[in-house]
Amino acid sequence: MNQALQAALAALRRGEAIGLPTETVYGLAADAGNPAAVRRIFALKGRPADHPLIVHVGGVEALDHWASDIPAAARQLAAAFWPGPLTLVLRKQARVPDEVTGGQDTVGLRCPDHPVALALLREFGGGLAAPSANRFGHVSPTTAAHVRAEFGDAVPEVLDGGDCTIGIESTIVDFTGETPRILRPGMLGRDAIEAVIGPVHEGATAASPRASGMLEAHYAPRTPLLLLPRAALAREASEQQALGKAVQVLALGELPGGVPGLALAAEPASYAHDLYAALRELDGRGANLLLAERPPEGDAWLAIHDRLRRSAAGAGGYAGDPT
Repeated sequence: MNQALQAALAALRRGEAIGLPTETVYGLAADAGNPAAVRRIFALKGRPADHPLIVHVGGVEALDHWASDIPAAARQLAAAFWPGPLTLVLRKQARVPDEVTGGQDTVGLRCPDHPVALALLREFGGGLAAPSANRFGHVSPTTAAHVRAEFGDAVPEVLDGGDCTIGIESTIVDFTGETPRILRPGMLGRDAIEAVIGPVHEGATAASPRASGMLEAHYAPRTPLLLLPRAALAREASEQQALGKAVQVLALGELPGGVPGLALAAEPASYAHDLYAALRELDGRGANLLLAERPPEGDAWLAIHDRLRRSAAGAGGYAGDPT
């Protein structure tokens, strides 16, 4: 075991929070069985206490330690996609601290597909509560440098696992109702899930448990963000610049002529990988306004639409469609 892992393990056992790489985003991880350590996560993030955390575990063998009344379909899905970007919401065991679940009788569980995270979980021997390693509501981090920029010395141990390979948060599937329901879309899509367990519903209802990333405003840069069709980007940029505002644009494929910003690949996996890093880069350029091109429709882009819409709401912008 290398020195960085040893230091991270020691910090976790002292009840501290660390920066943890996963394939989705970097997490702010602490011992899920230690209520005081979990409260440390909430304090660092400024996260509401009723907003539940996802517990990261080392594999399917950990399901019964954390969850009860586990449906066969949940076990099938875990066997198919763990390690991977899939969170299961299940009835919790009594031992799970209320601090983890936001006071609910459900718990979210995930096995991350990252060698550093898996090595740490194997050595730690327990579960790690690990929301994204950013201040609450801000853009999620996809590099160790993002975590350090967000928290500085307040999180002394940040394991560097390189860039996150997926780049946006896991798909969350709720198994507490009669039919499984996708509460948060991710890059593991509905078709892949239904191929394993049959029909699922999409979207939270009033009866759904609270889960990570379901607030209307989330994943947000500090600069106001407007989400627009490509035809409106250059015109909106020009109008805002005429008003004396500095504008940065996030486009697909290539930037419209004469506007500053970044262009991401017009392909879902590549776009998702680069999205949060691009938002952080543009947020740091001192603009008054960010303009993001609305991606194409379709299931492959569903999770990206979700993140951009919540980003715009959280940044005080809008996801409107002016023509």
